[in-house]
Amino acid sequence: MAEQQPPRQGEHTHTNRLIHETSPYLLQHAHNPVDWYPWGDEALKRARQEDKPILLSVGYSSCHWCHVMEHESFENEEIATLMNQNFICIKVDREERPDIDAIYMRAVQALTQQGGWPMTVFLTPDGRPFFGGTYYPPRDRHYGQYMMPGFPRVLLSMAHAYREEREKVEEQANQLAQYLQQQSEAPLLQRSTRHIESLDLLGTASHALIAEYDAQHGGFGSAPKFPNTMALELLLRVHLHREKGEIEGQPPRYSELQVVEHSLQQMAQGGIYDQLGGGFHRYSVDAEWLVPHFEKMLYDNALLSRVYLHTYLVTKEPLYRRIVEETLAYVMREMLSPEGGFYSTQDADSEGVEGKFFLWTPEEIEQALESQDARIFMRYYDVTRQGNFEGKTILHVVTSVPELAAEFQRSPEEIEQALRRGRERLFQLREQRVKPGRDEKILTSWNGLMLRSFAEAARHLQREDYLQVALKNAEFLLSTMRQNGRLLRTYKDGRAHIQGYLEDYVFLADGLLAVYEACFDVRWFQAAQELVEQAIALFADEQNGGFFDTGKDHEELICRPKDIMDNATPSGNSGAADVLLRLAAFTGESSYRERAENYLQALADVMVQHPQAFGHALGALDFALSPAREISILGDPASVDTQALLAVVNQRYLPNSVLACVQPENKAVLTAIPLLAGRSMLQQKATAYVCQNFICQQPVSFPHELEQMLA
Repeated sequence: MAEQQPPRQGEHTHTNRLIHETSPYLLQHAHNPVDWYPWGDEALKRARQEDKPILLSVGYSSCHWCHVMEHESFENEEIATLMNQNFICIKVDREERPDIDAIYMRAVQALTQQGGWPMTVFLTPDGRPFFGGTYYPPRDRHYGQYMMPGFPRVLLSMAHAYREEREKVEEQANQLAQYLQQQSEAPLLQRSTRHIESLDLLGTASHALIAEYDAQHGGFGSAPKFPNTMALELLLRVHLHREKGEIEGQPPRYSELQVVEHSLQQMAQGGIYDQLGGGFHRYSVDAEWLVPHFEKMLYDNALLSRVYLHTYLVTKEPLYRRIVEETLAYVMREMLSPEGGFYSTQDADSEGVEGKFFLWTPEEIEQALESQDARIFMRYYDVTRQGNFEGKTILHVVTSVPELAAEFQRSPEEIEQALRRGRERLFQLREQRVKPGRDEKILTSWNGLMLRSFAEAARHLQREDYLQVALKNAEFLLSTMRQNGRLLRTYKDGRAHIQGYLEDYVFLADGLLAVYEACFDVRWFQAAQELVEQAIALFADEQNGGFFDTGKDHEELICRPKDIMDNATPSGNSGAADVLLRLAAFTGESSYRERAENYLQALADVMVQHPQAFGHALGALDFALSPAREISILGDPASVDTQALLAVVNQRYLPNSVLACVQPENKAVLTAIPLLAGRSMLQQKATAYVCQNFICQQPVSFPHELEQMLA
């Protein structure tokens, strides 16, 4: 039972074992009357000894409905008593334990054909699931003709079934365990029989994506609408191929670049984007990007800042650069720890109210701004008396500066200045409000995603401040998140723990390669290659292809998960394929390329049929199918002539390329990166080498010559 002692002034009535955890989500439940355990041997052993079923509850700190279920049920003394009497109760932070989440989410989806968080699963003492669902209300609720059973009813029913109908429970548990095991061990290499060579596959995937395109509001599908950044990245790649005539067949109704730009513009103008503080909310509950689910996730902002950056490189449209810089400014201001790590999330709620921090009324704006500025601001951001969210307004853009200039008979410059004054003043006022809660755990994989975004932005936008953020983050991750040679998953309050998963290894390696390409310090390249070698040793499925999510030294669970689909973040497998191909281009190591190609070859057919679920994997397939450019520059990276050559490369979007640079006298680097070996400068000038398809072009020393090669 939860430890219960008479409370003193300011003390809690209940404290359970979660009080010793570092996860903010678990700590939120440390004073529930529920006798919570973290996942581990203590809880599992007690379940076996007492022959009690396990109630597994999985969520995360910025999940609105997780908070609701905690308040309604886990803080309820009567419901907690039912839980404690009949079950061993385990609480898991899905962000810390993606393995537990993945296994039991697949079981819930098999049982109910849907999933989500909070996730509630009932297990036998040995961990086999026999029933599960998501949110349960504290009492029976009717939704039209449908009745959602209350949590007490579910608890009593599951307890009765375990005691009185054990054979049925065992049968269900065995069937689900067998299903999960089969999914884990499915042989990838038998799923496709033909060799994949043609870039036309990507054109087929593009057609399938654009068939789901919302031509009115941008993005894909209808409400709720997520910013599918990986699909947009894929379309940007296909656009480049189509421009060069490398994809045959009829183009889709809307061009790939048109879909990308329209979607990015609509998101940038919508309520999903924080118009005052920068950064993106998780998703939109409607089709037009107006009303977001207000939490902000580190990984969303990493991936979104990157696709805006890439689109800026293709189009040179200032809007996209502005969104990149505002988003990264938000991350530096709100999500960067003193040690250099990036925090995980910000809540949707503040002061217990969803979105309260972000909402405005006309009265607040009229009090804050000069009369004319207030009218311009409210017209531009659609602030009205009736509001658009529970009587208040989520700022979103509904007109243009030229239209406002004509309406208010002011110059566009005056309108821009008025809007800037308004944003600055309201941001200052908003900073005085109670901010949404922040989950300050630092996750290696999500940090790897953001590390790459900062490194790429530093390189392409010539921002030294971004490079310094990236370097400090890389130092922190390599020094703090490794123990006895093993990468760790999570860090908070001076403590790093939980063995790293596949995604931790490959996303960090990916970020480190980007850092190398931004500053050319070979230690980052070497650290990335070391992580990939460790990932192969720990996670590779040599029998069936691809990689497991958990290492061979991981605790034994009812199956070993292997995620192949991209979701809110790339899957560990697609991340591995991408970073293996990049390393192969740097090193010429054929085993890296073969391992990636075998995986992509096996799944190419299903990826093309379901591109929304394989956006990042299809990007890796593009790398595998395309003639990768290997660009090496010999010269002092700080010299004017070397910088001129680097600028030619860095002002372009070259997704299937790698970049290396070194002074010829640096023999250690020439040895560490085979791409640089055997190169020399022409007439003591900085010199660029561009190789493609195992063929190298003539070295050049003049920027215009390099431009012609890359065109």
